[in-house]
Amino acid sequence: MGLLTIYQDNYTDSTVISNRFIDEYMQAANDAQLKIYLYLIRMMSARLDTSIGDIADKFNYTEKDVVRALKYWEKNHLLTLDYDDRKNIVGIHLLDSVAGYPPMPMHAPVVETAVSMRATAPEIEIAAVPQFTYEKPHYTADQLRSFKADENSARLLFVAEQYLKKPLSANDVRTIYFIIDKLGFSEDLTDYLLQYCVDRDKRDLRYIEKVAISWAEQGITTPKQAAALAGKYDKTVYEVMRALGKNNAPTETEVAYIDRWRKFYGFDTDVIFTACERTVLATDNHRFEYADRILGSWHKAGVRHKKDIQSLDDSYRRTRNSRPVTTNKFNQFKQNEYDFDALEKEILSN
Repeated sequence: MGLLTIYQDNYTDSTVISNRFIDEYMQAANDAQLKIYLYLIRMMSARLDTSIGDIADKFNYTEKDVVRALKYWEKNHLLTLDYDDRKNIVGIHLLDSVAGYPPMPMHAPVVETAVSMRATAPEIEIAAVPQFTYEKPHYTADQLRSFKADENSARLLFVAEQYLKKPLSANDVRTIYFIIDKLGFSEDLTDYLLQYCVDRDKRDLRYIEKVAISWAEQGITTPKQAAALAGKYDKTVYEVMRALGKNNAPTETEVAYIDRWRKFYGFDTDVIFTACERTVLATDNHRFEYADRILGSWHKAGVRHKKDIQSLDDSYRRTRNSRPVTTNKFNQFKQNEYDFDALEKEILSN
């Protein structure tokens, strides 16, 4: 198809969005995050106040959705949030480094926001997020040469080139120097950072820098802490959580269960999801423990793929059908009471 020509006829009521936002931030954001950020820019351009409740009503979101989106943009350093003494959001400052505007506070009405948040979402506890100023210095050529001449730095830069599969540019070296110099990353943590990003097919140093800043903000100082954080927010972890009917953020114990199923047992996700389906049908309580018993029994039985489960089911049914039937006076009635221990054993065998 041919190129499109975009016209503008006598249109003056407009909102300006920076090219940097479109180039660097728009692709990674979800629908709610984009709508809310663009709406904030629009309200700032018109010098209008708004509130958490107004934004939620505007886009048919919950106030919790709005707060999550605001914190997402704060984490990405596109805005900062002000809080009152009750930890309600009372101000939003869009940062000029991205939006292209001088910092202009948009104050949400304190009373309206506080009352609305308590009335409709009392379970939300908004914690004030500390502000970090990880601004990359302008390193001189002498500083960069000195950094590259260091034996440890030279080894790390070589490793980085192997991970990224390209020679490092001066800007790339500057970014790695910044991660070590200002963010305080050790050589091991920087190595893990590069490996973590490359494993996710992310080789852009701008992306790697953002991940490094995020880790620094969360107090990550060792590869072990970074691995724990990565596991906690892995997409598959949340998929398993949902499959077990859980919508909360995963705890360390829950992540440990999922890691065992995936890494120690070596199960594919379809096997894990099958165990989750059977767990949800069997019990409303202690679902992680229940699913762990199912997957543990499958591991002992040599299950590797989903098709192996069907073979195990068929074998169990043949064994069960070959058992002699004991007749007693209760067999003539359809019983409504079950031996839950026996039922559990049966489910674990399926």
